[in-house]
Amino acid sequence: MTTRIDAKFAELQQQGRKAFVSYVMAGDPDYDRSLEIVRGLPGAGVDIIELGLPFTDPMADGPTIQLAGQRALEGGMTLNKTLALARAFREGDDTTPIVLMGYYNPIYSHGVDKFLADAKAAGIDGLIVVDLPPEEDSELCIPAQAAGLNFIRLATPTTDDKRLPRVLQNTSGFVYYVSITGITGAAEAEATDVGPEVARIKSASNLPVIVGFGINTPAKSKAIASVADGAVVGSAIVSKIADGNSVSDVLAFVKTLSDGAHSA
Repeated sequence: MTTRIDAKFAELQQQGRKAFVSYVMAGDPDYDRSLEIVRGLPGAGVDIIELGLPFTDPMADGPTIQLAGQRALEGGMTLNKTLALARAFREGDDTTPIVLMGYYNPIYSHGVDKFLADAKAAGIDGLIVVDLPPEEDSELCIPAQAAGLNFIRLATPTTDDKRLPRVLQNTSGFVYYVSITGITGAAEAEATDVGPEVARIKSASNLPVIVGFGINTPAKSKAIASVADGAVVGSAIVSKIADGNSVSDVLAFVKTLSDGAHSA
């Protein structure tokens, strides 16, 4: 199985470039502008799009992304509409990978088999489901991989050497290293702390390691990408959307971040 995610990392490796991954919440600030932003991300240098699935109890997320989820839900965003947004994006872009990031409850409510079929049909390439530990792999992870979707796992500063093999066991696509302890947007990532952790993960896995949480400037994006296979920015982009910036201004900001990562 080769997914769009695998193909993208192979392409980046061939080019000698690091990956830039952006996170936006589906339906924030509303469906139409959200779709316009997502459609503009590849042109702003985004290699992989993380699309947030709005949920009422996002335990891993800080206030910025929590509020984005609330705005999306209040605007009527649902799992079905999130998949519809992905389908609309795919009408004009069949190559940029989309990773759906969220929590298990909406997926469980939708029905796992139906969700996997619908996600695949919508052009979703991978899943990050932050509240399903490896002990629950039979619930979604293994069925997702069987359906041709990457299941991307989080590793954190508290993932010790005893736990790491379990985390990596059924992971595919890439490993998402959370650079800080705590919630999104809570602190700044430091390359000096991240570098040794990325090396530790890479010694146990052949997968690319992408680092997220706490990256909010082009300089930080470059610094983190320089010690990993790429960088993820979420809260800083979502903040621009929350502040009412125009779509073009949001995408211009994303371009500065992607330029940072690509210059690493």
